[in-house]
Amino acid sequence: MKQTHLLALFTLIILLSACSADKYRAPVYERGKTDATQESASGEKDWRPEVYVVQKGDTMYGIAFNYGFDYHELAELNGIKDPSVISIGQKIRLFPGRASSDSPQTIVVKPIENLVKEQPKLVKYSYSEKALAMAEGIQDVPGPVVTTISNAESKPAVVKPAVKPEPATVSVGDADLTWGLPAQGKVITQFSEAANRKGIDIAGKLGQPVMASAPGKVVYSGSGLRGYGKLIIIKHNSTYLTAYAHNDKILVKEGDSITRGQKIAEMGSTDADRVKLHFELRRLGKPVDPAKYLPLEKS
Repeated sequence: MKQTHLLALFTLIILLSACSADKYRAPVYERGKTDATQESASGEKDWRPEVYVVQKGDTMYGIAFNYGFDYHELAELNGIKDPSVISIGQKIRLFPGRASSDSPQTIVVKPIENLVKEQPKLVKYSYSEKALAMAEGIQDVPGPVVTTISNAESKPAVVKPAVKPEPATVSVGDADLTWGLPAQGKVITQFSEAANRKGIDIAGKLGQPVMASAPGKVVYSGSGLRGYGKLIIIKHNSTYLTAYAHNDKILVKEGDSITRGQKIAEMGSTDADRVKLHFELRRLGKPVDPAKYLPLEKS
């Protein structure tokens, strides 16, 4: 009988000690995952860099033209109040929201779950009939109940890791554009990538109408690009823009929405050796041969 009482008292002491040892659970660390192989929609990969470093002789208008952008948007993206003022070595971001590959992974620390709200104190009882009675009673008490805290009750704040996206996928939009002749006349200079001829020259008469080749938005109108004279640049979609140079008179302004065939200028000879229209068609900023898109009359 005494052995049974001693065993019950010993069990009581062990149970009380175990409660104090499990008061806290160690925090769990999880490293955020970086998806380096982000899926992109079918289409053409964008060749343009994320950042362009300004070189001697660069202008914001020229940078935007060479990479197929609206210079207003580039200026706003880079916090440039006056687009005519940029400096050599200045970094110009071309795309918004692209993360750096050097961004560290985020470590998410889950909060400690306190499973026992009140810690019972360990009491050492002296051997007596009363203590034995308490020890015998404790054996009838069910074991400790552990309540799991659901995610709805306690959800750690998760910060998504910075992910460097793959180059932007461009929607070409060929089917959405129907190209028309920018002016009537013979092509006197043809496109040549090898000879660095970025467009075509169409001969004409002073004051002859110059028309938009496709619908779009005027993103440049002026004389700020050397060698182009009075110039108009129209952005048609995320892929294409066209340029109309050497005009005598410009009839549209920046921000205007243009329809295909709309008269936008009068042909001239500004910054040129004769009256002509210099026409360029650019795809993602790169000059392409307009003859592949337009029914041109060759000399």
